[in-house]
Amino acid sequence: MLATLASAASLAYAAAPSAPTAAAPAVAAPILDRISATAMRGNLAFLASDALEGRGTPSRGLDIAAEFIASQFRAAGLEPLGDEPYFQTADWNKINPRRDKNAAPAAPAKVRNVVGILRGSDPVLKDTYILVTAHYDHVGMKPGEGDGIFNGANDDGSGTVSVIELAKAFAANKERPKRSIVFMTVFGEEHGLVGSRYYGANPLVPIEKTVAGINIEQVGRTDDSEGPQQRAFAVTGYDFSDVGEILKKAGDQTGIKVWKHPVNSDKYFAHSDNQALADQGIPAHTVSVAYAFPDYHGAGDHWDKIDYENMAAVDRTVALAIWNIANSSEAPKWSKSNPKAAKYLGVQEGRR
Repeated sequence: MLATLASAASLAYAAAPSAPTAAAPAVAAPILDRISATAMRGNLAFLASDALEGRGTPSRGLDIAAEFIASQFRAAGLEPLGDEPYFQTADWNKINPRRDKNAAPAAPAKVRNVVGILRGSDPVLKDTYILVTAHYDHVGMKPGEGDGIFNGANDDGSGTVSVIELAKAFAANKERPKRSIVFMTVFGEEHGLVGSRYYGANPLVPIEKTVAGINIEQVGRTDDSEGPQQRAFAVTGYDFSDVGEILKKAGDQTGIKVWKHPVNSDKYFAHSDNQALADQGIPAHTVSVAYAFPDYHGAGDHWDKIDYENMAAVDRTVALAIWNIANSSEAPKWSKSNPKAAKYLGVQEGRR
């Protein structure tokens, strides 16, 4: 019964997105204008192609994807972070939480988060950071199921190409934001948020100076199992911190409905890479267009099923929210009135 009510509520809320109530700030307009549906289509056609064999962790396809993403960060002009340029490396045999301790070590065992930074312009705020993330792995190959290749176009190729596009748009803008922005795609989400948890334990910028995280997952498919989700996206843990309202205000300016799903927004807060950052006290949330869709974790999640124009519209809203956080003297805060945010607030306050 609860699921039925939740489905009805979500359909009523997202079916008729509102018109923008205000224009996006002129200073941010060039960034939003650079976000290209065509560019993301081209990038995703490669990342979710059969050649990458489903980007399992670890795998040859995942390594190819990592090199491609790093090349995009390099071309955009991001400064590299990591123990290798643009790569934070880890030994999969040591960090895989699901490994069989009696099995022989895996052979493509080096795994990598792909990381670049756009330094801020303010003398003080440039030493504070916003994380923009997505996971670039998927579930690899499963012979005998469909064509055997699980391409993961929406989950989470859509988030990966969005991070690339946002990085390109911000880096090309003449005016730098005041705070620094870290763009990162992570491995091993499908194995239990392994890559993002590795970053949380081994941060490349100070955790105590990281003011917010926006994780992008499943923003390409609009054919949600509960009904079409066009010009709308939901936020996990919407009211756990200020970030939900910051995203909503950006949506009001760009004509995108930003909302709290009555069940899934809280339920899935702990099931995407934002959780690993929230555990470190960072107000971090995931934006998603569809929580469930046909072909979810199936062999049919292909790049040609993505609504690229809608994805670009969603990413423009995310870009505006990032811009607003990056240029505000006030950092987002966990909600003191929401008991579900209490443990994250406690970690954040403990770091101070």
